[in-house]
Amino acid sequence: MLKVDTLNQYYGGSHILRGLSFDVPVGQVTTLLGRNGVGKTTLLKTLMGLVPAASGSISFDGRDITRAPSYKRVAAGIGFVPQGREIFPRLTVEENLLMGLATRPRGSEIPPRIFDMFPVLRQMMGRRGGDLSGGQQQQLAIGRALAFGPKLLILDEPTEGIQPSIIKDIERAIRSLAETGEMAILLVEQYYDFARALADQYLVMERGEIVMRGAGADMDRDGVREALAV
Repeated sequence: MLKVDTLNQYYGGSHILRGLSFDVPVGQVTTLLGRNGVGKTTLLKTLMGLVPAASGSISFDGRDITRAPSYKRVAAGIGFVPQGREIFPRLTVEENLLMGLATRPRGSEIPPRIFDMFPVLRQMMGRRGGDLSGGQQQQLAIGRALAFGPKLLILDEPTEGIQPSIIKDIERAIRSLAETGEMAILLVEQYYDFARALADQYLVMERGEIVMRGAGADMDRDGVREALAV
């Protein structure tokens, strides 16, 4: 679904992304791990078109999107849940979810499966997003990204600042989405146990490069936890 080939990015004179190449297959969760400052956020901004790629290519669903603007990437089927959630705090839960339908035809309805995954959102439709707890806001951010039916869902550290009970809810939701076989999922995460529980395949970044990769089932054997602790 997503193919990244020899991707490079610079900030000033610093080489931030160094020849990254990887695939994100449909029906699987690809987890990307790495400590702060290794280039994960820069990678996601480049994938979403928020910063231009210096060189290399990004293909999505068989099409080259390396130079495509952000709105065209979303319209093509890429959903993004940013770090920090970035919901609209003054809009209601319903209005936030409707914002996720911006690329759909007028009159499109919020998909029922969002409420199946996160029942609390149905209960709080009229409440302002800023009045929700951090965990509820994260569920809302995921629901908003799912509203238009993406082919690829990118999540940037969805467990950050979230209570354990809601982390489990989010884990179940991500796994159920992958198991439908309808979308590819790229999960950027620092919480090792959460990443290991979901990963079909994993990537580890260090200093702008992918230094480890493999099957999610092999993360313990491959010493991924230890590599992240160094």
